[in-house]
Amino acid sequence: MAEATTRSASAPAPRSVDVARLAGVSQKTVSRVLNNEPYVSEVARRKVLEAAEALGYRLNNAARALASGRTRSIGVVSLGTALYGPASLLTGIERAARDTGYALRVVNTIDGEPSGIAGAVESLLEQGVDGIVISEPIDEGDVGISVDVPVLVIGAPAPFAAPRVVTVGVGADLLARAATEHLLDLGHLTVHHLAGPQRWYAARDRLEGWRTALADRGRAQPPVIPGDWSASSGYAAGQGPARDPEVTAVFAANDDMAVGLIRALVEAGRRVPEDVSVVGYDDIPVAAYITPPLTTVRQPFDAVAHEGLRLLVQAIEKPDAETIRANDPPVELIIRASTGPAPRA
Repeated sequence: MAEATTRSASAPAPRSVDVARLAGVSQKTVSRVLNNEPYVSEVARRKVLEAAEALGYRLNNAARALASGRTRSIGVVSLGTALYGPASLLTGIERAARDTGYALRVVNTIDGEPSGIAGAVESLLEQGVDGIVISEPIDEGDVGISVDVPVLVIGAPAPFAAPRVVTVGVGADLLARAATEHLLDLGHLTVHHLAGPQRWYAARDRLEGWRTALADRGRAQPPVIPGDWSASSGYAAGQGPARDPEVTAVFAANDDMAVGLIRALVEAGRRVPEDVSVVGYDDIPVAAYITPPLTTVRQPFDAVAHEGLRLLVQAIEKPDAETIRANDPPVELIIRASTGPAPRA
């Protein structure tokens, strides 16, 4: 529509009225388009966006905040950890935020830190955020605070009161069921579970999904094997199953523990998958390149983050609208060479 324009450093910055003039629409239409409001035709929306790009126009977020009473920012409380799951979810939130027009302000907590969540939330509220995302995977109990902005909680119950709470799940129980059912479908009589630490909501959900899958098939539920998410804990926990010929299938609550478990099995002379099949959880980048390549379930971090932020922004901008239920995340089982048919008796 419009050709890109150039201006000198001393030229005044383009204004919304300039965008309206170039696009041939009203300033109200420009405002609606740039604030991503409804009731604008696709033709008008395209004209405004093309004109804004041609002029090098940037929406003045500070002015918009004064006009709307919002800072156009969302606070995120996340566990400060290098573990694949929490770190990948935070990355997904950061990616999704780019499409919302809101800036992110992230505060990390530390496992075991007293009042970690409460202190992080108070810090974000002092910065005037319009909404808060709780991506805190550990059960700290009731944190004893309340907030006056909408809250998005990912994969856990809300730890405090808020005027509107949006909850989205990563489908941990569904993914765990899919992993367990895959092993049962291969003919294994039952599946052992190498679990994560039970203070983590994700570990509880994966444990529950494993139990449900076995119960639905009427299969025996072996004792849970405890782990702490690390490969070293998987290796240590794998010493028992490695010596037990009755163990033919193991579902590990994350890929790191599965990697440690496989090493313990191989060192004991148990072949994977001929003697013992192993399924992990997460699909970490290295999972496809270990020996044997690891069958696992892939967490839908980006899909969950986009769905959650979409609902949170709606709760912020339309506080009187009915809360829409989040869509269930997809289940993606990645079958590789670490699983195979149950060994013959």
